[in-house]
Amino acid sequence: MKSKIVLYNPEAVFFDMPLALLAIGSQVDRSKYEVIIIDARIDEQAHAKVLEACQDAICFGVTVLTGKPLYDALSITEKVKKQHPKVPVIWGGWHPSLFPTEILEENQNVDICVIGQGENTFTELIEHFEGHKDLKDINGITFRDQNQLIHKTMKRHLRDMNELTPSDYSLINVEKYFEKKDRRQFDYISSTGCRFRCTFCADPYVYNRGWTAVQPERMGEEFEYWKKKYQFTDINFQDETFFTKRKRVTQVAEEFLDRNIQTTWAGTLRGDQGNRMSEEEFDLCKKSGLRRVLVGVESGSQEMMDWLMKDIKMEHIWATAAKCAKRDIAVFFPFIVGFPGESDKSVRDSLQMAKQLNAMHPSFKTPIFYFKPYPGSKITQDVIANGYQMPQSLEEWAEFDYVGSAGPWVSPEKYRLIESFKFFNKMAWRKHNVLTLPLKWISQLRMKKDFFKFPLEKYVVDTLVPQQRLS
Repeated sequence: MKSKIVLYNPEAVFFDMPLALLAIGSQVDRSKYEVIIIDARIDEQAHAKVLEACQDAICFGVTVLTGKPLYDALSITEKVKKQHPKVPVIWGGWHPSLFPTEILEENQNVDICVIGQGENTFTELIEHFEGHKDLKDINGITFRDQNQLIHKTMKRHLRDMNELTPSDYSLINVEKYFEKKDRRQFDYISSTGCRFRCTFCADPYVYNRGWTAVQPERMGEEFEYWKKKYQFTDINFQDETFFTKRKRVTQVAEEFLDRNIQTTWAGTLRGDQGNRMSEEEFDLCKKSGLRRVLVGVESGSQEMMDWLMKDIKMEHIWATAAKCAKRDIAVFFPFIVGFPGESDKSVRDSLQMAKQLNAMHPSFKTPIFYFKPYPGSKITQDVIANGYQMPQSLEEWAEFDYVGSAGPWVSPEKYRLIESFKFFNKMAWRKHNVLTLPLKWISQLRMKKDFFKFPLEKYVVDTLVPQQRLS
């Protein structure tokens, strides 16, 4: 009989395919191991299925994000340890990558934390469970020994993704994800890491500004195969920075066209990358199916952008926006406000830029988020040094809402202004039916006049349609 490896994706409010679990599960020798992926977002009675699957399993792995998914990760981990105390529990993902030691110090149910890229680390852990490798010889982990002492091994360098086994999507029920998304959207990671140095982001800390990507020809072969099998109509690239290399992106577009892979696709694009792309390169991407890009603006103030070390100029954003508008390519332009010490002028500049970008094209969106100190970033290190108190337990991190709430650097008055702006900015440009058309007209008038006081319309809508928390 094959040995069982059980992998778990906690509850969340989004339905991207569990790409991290697919990646590590695809690396093991399938002739020896049965890989079972259970996703609480998709599978009914997920906890019961995990407990049943863990019978005689050689390990149980959980991918863990900061925020609400932590609660479910803690719950299922406790249940597994209680019913199957000898099954090793491994946590991987963003939260363990940032708090590997703290997790083991706090929670006795977690045996090992994986830091950063986990494909090779996981296969070496399997060797350990089979009695062929010592944990101290596995880079990129923290673990607790028999004497309850916690050890952290050397950091693991990024592995070239082309040396790894491609993800095997047959490990999951792809159709269930299509159903949850209400579209035949195929999720894929074509690169790992990020080469940039933004001071609000944890990527430079986790990946040390490293970056590796799958070669276009291999991607073409994979997509041709999965397209025939699943008949997807859209690809959502989950890369941190998909457009890092222009030549690679155009080669991917050519693979789609040459292989007649008829699909739309979406990816992440920095403003400077879009600025450097030629008109011909944009045309090629559009022809191959590019439908949407995400361009992180962060701030409408050049001074703030420089402080954030974005290494992007305002004109880069406008040039990229113009190229996308010309080709009817949808764009998400996320902004962040409420940084420590951010001036009122900087916030106003961001709101004005968001308004102008939103008005450029019907498919442009400009969501606005509040800065929250996320571990590993330079700004977070600075605010902690100045007395800011980060969450101190896993339960507190589970309540960490990095989407909707503001930090202590945003006054109540500024928060009300920003929330009103967000509401009217969205309502002014979204699609409306006959009943809500007056709300669109009122919102457009408010945006034109920059009048956001007494937002009675917002109170009514928020009461009738409560906003869902995303973290």
